[in-house]
Amino acid sequence: MTVGTIQIGILQFAPAAVGLLLAVVIGNLALGAIAPRFALRAHEVVAVYGMTLVGALTMSRGLLERWIPALICVNYYATPANDWAQLLFEHIPQWAVPFDVEGDANQWIARSFYEGLRAGDLPWRPWLQALAAWLPAVLALLIAYFCLASIIRRQWVDNEKLAFPLTVLPVELAEHFRWSRSIFADPVMWIGFALPTLVFTLNGIHLLRPSIPQIPVQYRLNQLVFAPMGRPWRDLGTTTAYCSMAAVGFSYFLPAQVLFSLWAFFVIIRLQNIVFSAFGASFEAMPLYPTTIWNGYQVAGAYLVLTGYLVRSARPHLSSLWQAAVRGKEQPASGEGARPALPPRVELIGLGVAALVATYWFTLLGMSWWMAALETIVFLFVVCVVMARSVAEAGLLMTETSFRPADLVRLVTPMRSLPPKNLAALSLADAVFTRDLRGNLLSTLLDALKMSDQTGLDRRHLFGALALALGVTLGFGGWLHLRLPYEHGAIGMYSYVYRGNPLLGIRYYAPILQSGDEYDPRLLAFFASGVIVTLLLSVMRMRHVWWPLSPLGFALSGSWSMIVFWFPMLIAWIIKSAIARYGGMNLYLRLRPFFFGLILGEFSQAVIWATISGIFRTPAPFFPWP
Repeated sequence: MTVGTIQIGILQFAPAAVGLLLAVVIGNLALGAIAPRFALRAHEVVAVYGMTLVGALTMSRGLLERWIPALICVNYYATPANDWAQLLFEHIPQWAVPFDVEGDANQWIARSFYEGLRAGDLPWRPWLQALAAWLPAVLALLIAYFCLASIIRRQWVDNEKLAFPLTVLPVELAEHFRWSRSIFADPVMWIGFALPTLVFTLNGIHLLRPSIPQIPVQYRLNQLVFAPMGRPWRDLGTTTAYCSMAAVGFSYFLPAQVLFSLWAFFVIIRLQNIVFSAFGASFEAMPLYPTTIWNGYQVAGAYLVLTGYLVRSARPHLSSLWQAAVRGKEQPASGEGARPALPPRVELIGLGVAALVATYWFTLLGMSWWMAALETIVFLFVVCVVMARSVAEAGLLMTETSFRPADLVRLVTPMRSLPPKNLAALSLADAVFTRDLRGNLLSTLLDALKMSDQTGLDRRHLFGALALALGVTLGFGGWLHLRLPYEHGAIGMYSYVYRGNPLLGIRYYAPILQSGDEYDPRLLAFFASGVIVTLLLSVMRMRHVWWPLSPLGFALSGSWSMIVFWFPMLIAWIIKSAIARYGGMNLYLRLRPFFFGLILGEFSQAVIWATISGIFRTPAPFFPWP
């Protein structure tokens, strides 16, 4: 928040958590050499890592970075020119925000938040009242994540045997407490570790001493290559080559067909944009997302088809779960006699009650009952589930989609048909919950459950530890996210968190409140094309083993995640294909430590430079996962 350049908490394999994991593991190796009986065992290291990861994601983009700024930014940035005070304030419930909705723009509580508290005490009372009012919705969604993770785990881990690539390295690190048996004893790992260490050390020193050359880690292909070529090439969409060695390392462990699908569909969608432009279509952005409007609605169709496919494939498991819940019994244990994370009856009742509480809370915020239900159902059971699948199957480091539940309303009616209170409520709910899902806690809980199976950690004990981590993070994190802006002034802190995400929805809905919008019949055609393409991909995938394109790749094609990681995935696919062709399984296994080293080297450098910059207020090098 204060350094403003290294996002160490937004990835599903968060560098902040990895840095602490590395410190714990190295300390544990030292302890194992001195007093082996006191060294942490694998399940204990995994518990520490899971708690740290949950804390890191909740502190950052998983919740708190979106929640707190969204409640105050509209008052600070309201001006006579944008007329937000007249358009929005009267439709926002007083209990939902810390400022006075009947007062003027730029009130003292908002001005002090953004410009720093120059006199007086931090206004705890209005903030605590507003945060307490949001707490039922926050807790309901967190409970829903726990219940969903427990329900999904058996299907994805036991029945479908998904790879869960993001668990490979933590488990590898956790399983050894003797140096000679760990990956740190392999010189190949240190070669991989040295490469990103050299690059980011040079880039960091370059910012302090410009005479030292830097090594670029991003290439903006739009400006360098395609824009000078003119139309239609300039309309291909945001295309940047981010050179993340950590992402190459992670991608090395993905199934080859999934890896190919991810980068190939990114390229295919760019070709689609070029074709649209060649036939005269102007480049139209999807509201609030870095893709075109046609791709955004294709992705929405793909998500719904994928959700239907996931439900259909899980029908035997869901039927067994329902029968066990009705009878008040637990499903047969799996994983060497381990207990399920939650009893079936608790899973279903907890999920149902949590969804109802969230829906009812959205109606109190100002949404119509059907809009509140759509918001909850699409967010929880479609978007979050597909995002979790992208991590469990495709090892995606960053979870982000290309549409919001509110975008589905535009398929049948213009947004101006919604009452003003709906639009005001959506502007808040989108910023806090449904947009920018980097830091998806459902994915993290599923990864933690997978690691518990591999290390023999009791699942219920794990859930207790993660719930404790969440409680500590919500309390301490909420205090810290209020203290820092009032101390430093949010206007000088990380711009996206305080001047980006919380304002995007307001800037979208305010013009609709002022002058309305028109129904666009093309959106239904775009949506239908996404449904059809995903169905065809699913059929081909099921009937032909050789078919290389996964529907999951199409669903993720327009996301910011793929903008960031398509290039490392392409490089990893080329490397992995060459190894499989010329070296075989033996070479693949021999090189695993090298790619572990790439991950640990880049992420440890991120933690080191964030620490240096935070202490000495010096510039930090750019890391290629913005």
